Amino acid sequence: MIKKLICYTFCILAIAACAIENDIPYPIVDGSILDITVEGQCAAEGSSSSQATIDKNSYTVKLYVDDTVDLRNLRITKLTVSNDATLLIDSTVCNNYAKFPTVGFGSLDDIPISSDTRVDFSSTVNMTLRTYQDYEWKITVEQIVKRSVVMENQIGNAIIDAINRNVIVYVSKDQRLDQIKVTTFDLGGEHGTVYPDPTAETYYDFSQPRTFYVSQGWEETSLIWTVYVYQTEESASSEVSVFTRATSATLSGSVQSGKEPVIEYKKTTDSDWTTQPSSSIDISGTNYTTLLQQLTPGTEYECRVSVDGVAVGSHTFNTAPTTPLTDGSFDNWNQDGKLWNPWPAGGTSFWDTGNKGAVTISDSNSIPTSETCNGSGQAASLESKYLVLKFAAGNIFTGSYVKTVGTNGVLSFGRPFTSFPSKLRINYKYTSATIDKVGEDALAYLKGRPDSCHIYIALTDWDEPLEIRTRPSERQLFDKNDSHVIAYAEYISGSSDTQYQQKDLVLDYKYSNRTPKYILVVASASKYGDYFTGGVGSKLLIDNFELIYE
Repeated sequence: MIKKLICYTFCILAIAACAIENDIPYPIVDGSILDITVEGQCAAEGSSSSQATIDKNSYTVKLYVDDTVDLRNLRITKLTVSNDATLLIDSTVCNNYAKFPTVGFGSLDDIPISSDTRVDFSSTVNMTLRTYQDYEWKITVEQIVKRSVVMENQIGNAIIDAINRNVIVYVSKDQRLDQIKVTTFDLGGEHGTVYPDPTAETYYDFSQPRTFYVSQGWEETSLIWTVYVYQTEESASSEVSVFTRATSATLSGSVQSGKEPVIEYKKTTDSDWTTQPSSSIDISGTNYTTLLQQLTPGTEYECRVSVDGVAVGSHTFNTAPTTPLTDGSFDNWNQDGKLWNPWPAGGTSFWDTGNKGAVTISDSNSIPTSETCNGSGQAASLESKYLVLKFAAGNIFTGSYVKTVGTNGVLSFGRPFTSFPSKLRINYKYTSATIDKVGEDALAYLKGRPDSCHIYIALTDWDEPLEIRTRPSERQLFDKNDSHVIAYAEYISGSSDTQYQQKDLVLDYKYSNRTPKYILVVASASKYGDYFTGGVGSKLLIDNFELIYE
């Protein structure tokens, strides 16, 4: 009986052992699109950058192309990805799915000559990046076709209906419809063709509706467009558009073709008008644009536009105020046990740190110091440390620390802000330690190198503050290429300083027609602190941060 019992028990254990699952988790390896370019890539309207907008938090890519390419047969010329992720693209959108690369490439020279990277981007394209996990990306391409028609004595902009392929143009009442000189006729875009070409004629007859065969730069076939020209009693458009900033304003409007507007402006409280130099007014067809500079912030102005001595438009506008950076002196701190907070006791927080996460296992590593740039008040001392379980970079940011998940933080980035500074002036002192802690295999190459501090400012038009998550499996970080980033500047240094340094971070405005909603300023003693990588002992002192308006 004992032998039978032992045998029975052994069998039960053997069966149970076979049922044990391999529940060892796969490592979290990011699969991100780092860069992508396509033929004909260009900047969006109002933007100065043609770089693709890559949002690693939402796994989306947005880019723009001009009118030289066919969206339905668009060649990708560069597609770099993180961690050698495998590319899995929707087979239905590829020109030749069997020849589409399965790995990233820095240029077409990096892949076999037989490869085919042409994709139908007429709608959003889905692409999976596979590591140990699958990351589903969406790529959207928008084509910019700049159609324009300008005729002699034209009043206002042509009304172009690209769907029905109709154009309506108004000219002055004195302009003969059967003898009109045409200076611009880009119905097919800047690179398209039109037949017959009315700009090739001295005059063209528009006394009746006229039809034209129009093709875009990449098309072989033409479509029929109809152009209607009418006389009007109006002399010019009375609408004046103004986009204001703190010390400048952009004025735009339309006038009769061939005419030059006279633009004057003044403070509402002044009696004398200032005339904008004609050399500072950009005229393109019937459109004009000019930049009024050296304005007083937070002030009401009037502007007026006239043509041939006749007033055609006016506008009243207010410049944005010079909003200072709240608590940029870093003088105000309060302590709650081991937790140091960068705001006064009982006060309202504008800045925060990662201290709430640090004190769960150790002490605050972002604290006040009397070692300031001018010998008075307080400064912020941000020191990178190894806090029992993991590396923690000393840091401070405009926003709030929301909560701790395990040993990882969830943050809220950004504070409300609606002005237009030109730069962020900083005072800092940095001590760089050798990178001795690496949180991810992909950053192992940094070990043994000098650590770097990172200070940056961003003006954004997010609908709400950005949620930051440092936990690798759900990581969400700030991306300077986010389409909501209106202006950005940064400073990175791996050198140690013996005394405080002052530097201006000049903001690069990527968009000239958007108003910020949030300001984000971040300073970290270790550039790769979000990845728990850096040098123990790296220390960044910061003091007297100031927004400059010029």
